[in-house]
Amino acid sequence: MAKKKIPPKTAVPTPSPLADFEEVLRLIEAARDRAVSAVNKELIDLYWNIGEHISRKIAAAGWGQGTVEALAGHIRQRQPNTRGFSASNLWRMMQFYETYRGQPKLATLLRELSWSHNLAILSRSKRDEEREFYLRMASRERWSFRELQRQLNGALFERTVLAPPKLSTPLAELHPEAGTVFKDSYLLEFLDLPPDHSEADLQRGLVERLKEFLIELGRDFCFVGSYYPVQVGRRDFEIDLLFFNRALNALVAFELKIEEFQPAHLGQLEFYLEALDRDVRKPHERPSIGVLLCATKDREVVEYALSRAASPAMVAEYQTRLPDKELLQAKLHEFYALAQAHVVLPALEGPHPFPAKPIKPPKGKKP
Repeated sequence: MAKKKIPPKTAVPTPSPLADFEEVLRLIEAARDRAVSAVNKELIDLYWNIGEHISRKIAAAGWGQGTVEALAGHIRQRQPNTRGFSASNLWRMMQFYETYRGQPKLATLLRELSWSHNLAILSRSKRDEEREFYLRMASRERWSFRELQRQLNGALFERTVLAPPKLSTPLAELHPEAGTVFKDSYLLEFLDLPPDHSEADLQRGLVERLKEFLIELGRDFCFVGSYYPVQVGRRDFEIDLLFFNRALNALVAFELKIEEFQPAHLGQLEFYLEALDRDVRKPHERPSIGVLLCATKDREVVEYALSRAASPAMVAEYQTRLPDKELLQAKLHEFYALAQAHVVLPALEGPHPFPAKPIKPPKGKKP
């Protein structure tokens, strides 16, 4: 009887260990991030405690400039390798403590940011609500120190208070959080565009400097594509820039206009939003959002146009140069003077000091 031949065993492919290697790297990076965060928290706590000690001694024991300078010298003599405890820094620690000691709700935010971040906000903000605004924004957006300086130079707080984003009623109703996500104006000075730039120059610059543009938009924006194609019937169309916002769980279409906003622009944007919702949006996503990014806009014209808008849309403008911060601060001073003469200003709860209000149609009329 012939013996049956036993087929040779086939080697089972060994899965690549790269995935496991990457997981180890993620564990290392996560631990490193936690360590850095813990060290930063301890450092801020130390500066807070030193500032509190000096403040109490000035009040109770009459410490003055000479005593603080002597303290700095004593630290330098006893711990010569320790840096950051000069007399000027010790005064900053006291100022840090005295500025925030009556605001316990900001304690966590202070410890989430570096000492450099805290000093920049402390030294360049004039109001409590301005400091809170930048603390919240820097923490939420995870701004680098350089980006924080850029936003301070660009007067983001003043621009936000004086011109909160205007939203169409559908946008405010379908996406209640939109007022804390979008801005009335976007600062694009990093593009270095000439005054007579074209729409193609603007679009190309935003794609080439996409990292900077995403930081300006906010950390929850993800880039989907430029000149994004949509087909309706037998015709092809292109959306200038398409993003996805993770916080809103929605596609966000940006249409670029290098001219002043015109009401007719909204019709084109609403057409694109309809195409996205019918053919691109996934079942678990919320309705798509449209943003008209224009060179300039008349706020009253925008209000009239959005009052009849049937889609979740808004109009914003872009600025190619840093604004005049002194002029904005003067306008902000007038704004606060008028507001305080009539009403108490609302407390700051989110990244925008005053929540954006939707544009509603006139009474008795339906959109």
